Amino acid sequence: MKVLRIVANVATTDHAEASAFYQDILGLDLLMDLGWIQTFGSDQSASVQISVASEGGSGTDVPDLSIEVDDLDAVLEALSTNAIEPVYGPVLEPWGVRRIYVRDPMGKLLNILQHQ
Repeated sequence: MKVLRIVANVATTDHAEASAFYQDILGLDLLMDLGWIQTFGSDQSASVQISVASEGGSGTDVPDLSIEVDDLDAVLEALSTNAIEPVYGPVLEPWGVRRIYVRDPMGKLLNILQHQ
């Protein structure tokens, strides 16, 4: 048996707000829209991973989702354009990632990171 995919499911009552965040700020494509569920993603191949943690590192809370990007500065610019402030960072962590924490419109704590 091989795990093929892991999908994070986030509850929302406002799909437009979720779409604006995940498409406009993070640049994800709308892969599926059945009205009651929207799936955002990219055509990039991704690793299958799930992490369990007692903290988020550097004494931070455990994030709900971690999203690796290739250009954290572009994300920071998109957040600023939309008047969204990170709740942590940007910071270069001792383990070699530059990251921020930000809350999505549903209140989920996102760890958005770029490997250095």
